[in-house]
Amino acid sequence: MVRSLWSAATGMIAQQTNVDTISNNLANVNTAGYKTEVAEFKSLLYQNLQTRTTSANGEQKPISAQVGLGVRNSSITSIFREGNFYESSSDSAFAIDGEGFFGVRTASGEIQYTRNGNFNWAVGNNGTLNLTTSDGQQVLDTNGRAISIPANYKTSEVTITADGQLCYPDASNNPQPMGITIGLFQFQNPAGLEKTGSSLYRVTAASGQAINEATTTLAIQKSSVVQGYIEGSNVQVVDEMVNLIVAQRAYEMNSKVIQASDDMMGQANQLRS
Repeated sequence: MVRSLWSAATGMIAQQTNVDTISNNLANVNTAGYKTEVAEFKSLLYQNLQTRTTSANGEQKPISAQVGLGVRNSSITSIFREGNFYESSSDSAFAIDGEGFFGVRTASGEIQYTRNGNFNWAVGNNGTLNLTTSDGQQVLDTNGRAISIPANYKTSEVTITADGQLCYPDASNNPQPMGITIGLFQFQNPAGLEKTGSSLYRVTAASGQAINEATTTLAIQKSSVVQGYIEGSNVQVVDEMVNLIVAQRAYEMNSKVIQASDDMMGQANQLRS
């Protein structure tokens, strides 16, 4: 009886984690560049009740009798499926068509990565205009340097090509490359990236080192940049609502198991010889 109580308790804890994950997905349904997360589970240890050779009359049994001891959360995996593109009125809004990430430098100097291309132009300490995230982190070019343009440039006239080159119109109003290219990076295993908040990801041993699309010799399909668009989250609300109902019912059924086990132990305590 006690085994069933603890097994059902692990089920309730696991389903609570599942609901927490689903609620986070729904909360970020409008977060640019957000990637939906999926809670995954694994069974706990199994206890042998009978070995293969144990039987009432000594005959060999083909299989053993084992009972599981519950479930636990094994991982919460990000699904890096591309989200829908939404038109933006901002000239500094960029979406990535492909598997790439933008590189940004945080306030601590660490390089992290994001799919959220809702950038802004900010005036730097030296008077130049720097391309930054909405939180002020510097966006990096293909050489790992912060992207900056002269202060006398009009940011509304800065355009970007599909391969990430920044352009500015000349005297004839023809866009000319400025010698700056937005850095795009890929990972062998993006699901291994560590989430740090604000749609940012940190490199880990599981993700592998960042692959610079501009300099790599690997045979990868390079990404393209689309100006005037933002990549929305890839959360499917209908799927999340169905998953929420399933998780809620699973939580409820595990609570029923605890109640049934408690009733059975209560009846056992009331037995008289």
